[in-house]
Formats: sequence, C-alpha cells, structure tokens
Amino acid sequence: MEAIEELAVQPCTSSLYLRPFRLSYRQNGTKKFWDFMRTHDSVSILIFNTSRQCFVVVKQFRPAVYMCEVERHHPQAFQNQDKGSFHSLENPLPAVVGVTYELCAGIVDKPGLSLEEIACEEVLEECGYRVSIADLRRITSYRSGVGVTGSRQTLFYAEVNDQMRTSGGGGQAEEGELIEVVEIPLGESMKFAYDETFPKTMGVIFSFTWFHNNIAPKLAKK
Repeated sequence: MEAIEELAVQPCTSSLYLRPFRLSYRQNGTKKFWDFMRTHDSVSILIFNTSRQCFVVVKQFRPAVYMCEVERHHPQAFQNQDKGSFHSLENPLPAVVGVTYELCAGIVDKPGLSLEEIACEEVLEECGYRVSIADLRRITSYRSGVGVTGSRQTLFYAEVNDQMRTSGGGGQAEEGELIEVVEIPLGESMKFAYDETFPKTMGVIFSFTWFHNNIAPKLAKK
C-alpha cells in the first residue's frame, strides 16, 4: 500500500469524477463568484462485528491527502502546476502520510441501484461481509465538502458477525483499489476516534459517537 513511486502532477483536463465550475451571482446587492466542483454523492457504512465486538473500518492511501502534506512540507511542489510540470523532490515524504482510516464507503454512480443496494455492494467489496438491505439502518445524510463540492453522503449502520464474512475484502483490484480492513475494538474506539496520530475522516468520529450514544447502552443491558 505504501510503495508509492514516480510521483508526477499534471493538469486535469477531463475526469469521470470531478467537474470544476465557477458560479457568479448577486447576494444582497453584492456581486460575487465562487469556484466549486461537482462530484458524485456517496454512501458510507458503520460496520460493527458482534462476534468480536469491534468496528470494521478501512485503511487506504489517499493521493489528495498525500499531496496536501507534500505541499505543506514542500511549497515549491505546486509552483509550476500551470506548466504541467512537477518540481522534483529530493526527499519525498513517506507514503504513510497519505494513508487514512475511513468508514466503508462508495460513490453513487449506478443509476439503477438504490443507496441501500450500493451500500451492500461496498460492504462486500471492501470488507468482505455479505449483508442485505434488511441488515442496514439508515442513520442520516449530510453535506460534505460544503465549500468545494457540496455533495451528499448517506450514512448507514450494519451489524455483522463472523459467519457473514465471505472474503477478505480489499476492494476491486481491477479498479485499482488497494484497501486494508482494520478492526477497532469497541472498548478502544473513542480513544482511537480522537487520537490524531491515526489520520481519519470525520465520518469515523461522528459514527463512533453515534454508536456510543444509541447502540452501546442497549449492548450494556444485554
């Protein structure tokens, strides 16, 4: 996962996932403009394994996170971005700075499938558990990247057990996915959520908190 080589940055002239725009408008009499990016909406799934009392999350390399760290440490890296060239780094950062912990998730790019069906597919592909729509509980939906994309993500909760696991997960290799499945013990989950040495998405923090407020009390009674 962390054997990243031959880094090169170039202009993005077309993409299946991103469409940049500039909106001009007048607000309260003041002329304004805002640059934004249209992207797909998405689903994410908080997975709790009842057999081992742990959360199942994924770990993967995120190029955007990596390049934010590259620019923070080497501001010159993007100086020639308009020329389509990449400033060579004498001491590239280790790939681990671009690795994050996240909920199982996926983009909504299949018009014939419901959000629930897409969520079930992602759980199977990324984490190896076969769940049905009946196994899903919709927690909420919210806007992410409101300053840049404004896309909507819908969050689900699914309880699984060891018998429901049919593969090791890891994503679809043919699509270039390289995903590591990670288990976070319930008793260590909130410490993990706020430990900044483990880079993670807000979805992890929010969903772990939701679980402790809504599901954990019922587990204690059992």
